[in-house]
Amino acid sequence: MTVRKFFDACSASLQLELLAGAGGLSREILEPRVQKSGLAITGEVLSTHDGRIQVLGETELTWFSAQSPQRAPAIADCFFAFPMSCALVGGELPVPPSLIEAAERHEVPLFISSLCTSDLINEAVRFLEQQFAENTMIHGVLLDILGVGLAIMGRSGIGKSECALDLIQRGYRFVADDVIHIEKRGACTLLGRGGDLTRHHMEIRGLGIINIRDLFGPSAITACKKVEMIVHIEEWDPAKEYDRLGLEDGQTVILEVPIPSLLIPVSPGRNLATIVEVAVRNQLLKGQGIHSARELVEMQARRMSGEGGAA
Repeated sequence: MTVRKFFDACSASLQLELLAGAGGLSREILEPRVQKSGLAITGEVLSTHDGRIQVLGETELTWFSAQSPQRAPAIADCFFAFPMSCALVGGELPVPPSLIEAAERHEVPLFISSLCTSDLINEAVRFLEQQFAENTMIHGVLLDILGVGLAIMGRSGIGKSECALDLIQRGYRFVADDVIHIEKRGACTLLGRGGDLTRHHMEIRGLGIINIRDLFGPSAITACKKVEMIVHIEEWDPAKEYDRLGLEDGQTVILEVPIPSLLIPVSPGRNLATIVEVAVRNQLLKGQGIHSARELVEMQARRMSGEGGAA
């Protein structure tokens, strides 16, 4: 993204003011991390990263202000000659004129913020991570069940929304229906949300579009949720072998992140909402090291081994 887009989007939240380098607003920010300039301000250590935002805090400006008037302009000129997208100064610290002049000369945007340096870095990184996050969309319903972000997936008309509506009536929270927007945050976190236009809405065949917030109140919805489990629903196929014991832990990979998943066949008379709720409870137990199916098999194996020894 360009520095101009960053400034337009964050000038209010980061309390930014452009001091110099307006000619470089077309420079590109190439990664979501920012860099505390540190020793790079001395001009003697090449530690800046191309396309990264540089942050000048109290340490850097205090050191720079202590330099002689003869040496300061050369140091500033060397610093802004390094590859960078722009530079931020936090804490409303006074910026030496030689730094402003060098930034203007090299057309490096130099901003000042009233936020303290630590808050400035945190807010800038939070915004950049959102902008640079890998994203995709999946078809399904996303719910918050017992604190677990559950995505229910399956072909259109299989009963995903009806199952979700049952769970909402039990007090669980709704996130998105039909299209789930997925953003990758960090190495193994997937954040799911609904679309801006369809947020809080759900389609029930034969009933039409309903607004979950209006029907069940604000406590029945949440804007986004980490996706931690996926349930796939399909029609029961008598010719297909299904896992009867639950010994196998399935996974679905989204944006290179493996998510625990489960396949539930649907047939007349099955209470799908109850099965899904129990599946989430069982997954929570597995997270605590309690695997009921494996414990049963191990207990049976021990019993058979004992009977064999007695015989």
